[in-house]
Amino acid sequence: MQYLDNLYRLAISLWTGGIAIFTLMLTPILFKTESRDIAARIVGNLFPGYFRWGLACGLIALICRLTRSGISLKLPLITIIIMLAVTSFQAFYLEPRVAELKQRIGSFESTQKDHPLRKEFSRLHGVSAVCNLTVLAGGVVLVVLP
Repeated sequence: MQYLDNLYRLAISLWTGGIAIFTLMLTPILFKTESRDIAARIVGNLFPGYFRWGLACGLIALICRLTRSGISLKLPLITIIIMLAVTSFQAFYLEPRVAELKQRIGSFESTQKDHPLRKEFSRLHGVSAVCNLTVLAGGVVLVVLP
């Protein structure tokens, strides 16, 4: 059953590493080197695959954990379930709403920051950022746990 432990660690590491690269490297570089509208379009196009990646890695990790340990190791199991729930919330609730708002806004460069659609976008973006950091923190905990 060592292969299940290895697959579990690999899934958690790929999930957490993907979040770290996307959040801490790719997105800031895009917004620094491209116009806001172009960077937002690129990131928006990547989000569906980004969330599918997280859900796939999370499901693999969950299945490995349940198959190998059952529910005896509660902290890892609870952490994975929370991470999957947060990622699902982002993928199926937040991302579609943010995408729809971005379409309605049209251009972030020409729409005033105090416009109601921009304010709603900022609010949802903040919620999404907190969700993303929560999943990243959970992944770090799981990588560090023995």
